[in-house]
Amino acid sequence: MKTDARPDTILILDCGSQYTQLIARKIREQKVYSEILPQTASIERIRAVGAKGIILSGSPKTVLDESVLLLPPELLNGDVPLLGVCYGMQLLAHQLKGCVEHGEYAEYGRARVERTAHTALFERVPDAFEVWMSHWDCVTGLPEGAVMVAKSESGMIAGFEIPDKRIWALQFHPEVEDTQYGTEILRAFIFDICGCRPNWELGDWVEQSVAGIRERVGGGRVVCGLSGGVDSTVSAVIVSRAVGKQLHCIFVDHGMLRKDEAQQVLRQYEKLDLQVHCVEAQERFLGALSGVTDPERKRKIIGELFIRVFEEQAKALGGAEDDWLLQGTIYPDVVESGSGLGSVIKSHHNVGGLPEDMKMRLLEPLRELFKDEVRQIGALMGIERSFLERHPFPGPGLAVRCLGELRADRLDLLREADAIFIEEIRKAGLYADIWQAFCVLLPVRSVGVQGDVRTYGETACLRAVHSRDAMTADWVRLPYELLDRVSRRICNEVAGINRVVLDVTAKPPATIEWE
Repeated sequence: MKTDARPDTILILDCGSQYTQLIARKIREQKVYSEILPQTASIERIRAVGAKGIILSGSPKTVLDESVLLLPPELLNGDVPLLGVCYGMQLLAHQLKGCVEHGEYAEYGRARVERTAHTALFERVPDAFEVWMSHWDCVTGLPEGAVMVAKSESGMIAGFEIPDKRIWALQFHPEVEDTQYGTEILRAFIFDICGCRPNWELGDWVEQSVAGIRERVGGGRVVCGLSGGVDSTVSAVIVSRAVGKQLHCIFVDHGMLRKDEAQQVLRQYEKLDLQVHCVEAQERFLGALSGVTDPERKRKIIGELFIRVFEEQAKALGGAEDDWLLQGTIYPDVVESGSGLGSVIKSHHNVGGLPEDMKMRLLEPLRELFKDEVRQIGALMGIERSFLERHPFPGPGLAVRCLGELRADRLDLLREADAIFIEEIRKAGLYADIWQAFCVLLPVRSVGVQGDVRTYGETACLRAVHSRDAMTADWVRLPYELLDRVSRRICNEVAGINRVVLDVTAKPPATIEWE
């Protein structure tokens, strides 16, 4: 359906939580537009959004710190409904003269809560349900006029509301999949309390994005670094629709692609009618990475070298220094790179690896979107389903899957092992059911015996995960028969690998990629 020019909006004030964008995505799934601003935003900037409701995110910080950042008092007068989540609840309690203390023990992971009073937030949920907790500080005293609406099985305050101020607060995270009825709770806030209408569509986002890019770029040239992945491809198709032949795509073969990948993606780009210039830069990248084993240094070297290659290619194409650089950055890249109030998990090459003296201006149309939203947009724009369903592949490529020293011979081993793993997953009909599957080459050699001869070979690790947005993930319970075939084939067909292991770690505590 065609929506209003300005859809109803829920504003999320980001206090530094890595779950902030999950809240935004959950709201968008209800066809209600959501926008994120940092907690440091001025009251003028907040008001300019025109939000019908505001949500305060969680945070790794504590409100007991003397330097705690308080909310603008104008937000607490009841004009706009306010929902505090986790740290957001503690911040509201602290600022409104309640009591927050460092608890005797933390609540992390699954917990059970029960309702203690009627509240509009819980209209759609039973009296007791399981939730996801992640906190150490606890609200031990309610602000004036507040009513406790939920408590945890340990007796802690798990939720309160202040009816006169139209304030609600939850100690648990309704945005994560592990919280039962989390979506129902958010729906109650969005629709029942804030009165939002479901009047936002991704199709409208595409139209607005195309128009915005056309206006922003004007007559300038756009250079896109295509990695062969979904994110950069969807970005390119959107910008191509906006500026046409002003877009010049550069596909860099940096020597760390998967087996036969360069030929495959170039064929796909021909179908999408994109202007693509292929750059052979294997020796240049591997030379710069020679002897480098630290994962952060790898990413930063790759990120900077990508930019330098793009600048050189833009110049060779007759462009100017103020050309635009288009990147397929999506929100999980930004979060894990520590942009904003959160902590750095790992620098993504197109975020943490950007050089300070970069000449080109940056264009990132997908920066606030999740992978599932990017795929939906790609489908709306006519990109083939088989391409959109490809498993995510990091911009640095096999560099972050080949642990330890990066050499051409080790990368070749990894390519062959990875191709076998994916081939067997496809044969088993499981590829579309898995978010991401790949091999990692470990910097570990072990003794083996092959053909009655002692070997001292490399170790390959199999990694397969289920996820929806890359923010959390669980490992896939692959059939034993499949694992057996993959292991035997790798050891038999890839000379140099004599041991195969399986990664059975979720995210968190691990990340999906190893580096």
